[in-house]
Amino acid sequence: MVRSAAAWIPMGVLSVAVNRPLIVDDVETLVRAANDGIGLAFVSDERVAAQLASGEPIRVLEDWCQPFPGFFLYYPSRRQQPAALSALVNTLRV
Repeated sequence: MVRSAAAWIPMGVLSVAVNRPLIVDDVETLVRAANDGIGLAFVSDERVAAQLASGEPIRVLEDWCQPFPGFFLYYPSRRQQPAALSALVNTLRV
């Protein structure tokens, strides 16, 4: 069974035939599948920096992706924080 997926793009509608879904829980496998032509992968630039530098993958819908400013850590600012949380906060501070 072939399903059809459609997306609105500035030039009109883009239709893609989808044979079956591919569900993975590993970024490396996802990127490898996209490089093998199985489908599209939505990953951060940091995960594919080497491939992007070589020009191997092709970016799609780049205009629709927001820049990623980085992670934010929200934590309670208590005086008696657990040592592990204090170490994590100090490690992640830039």
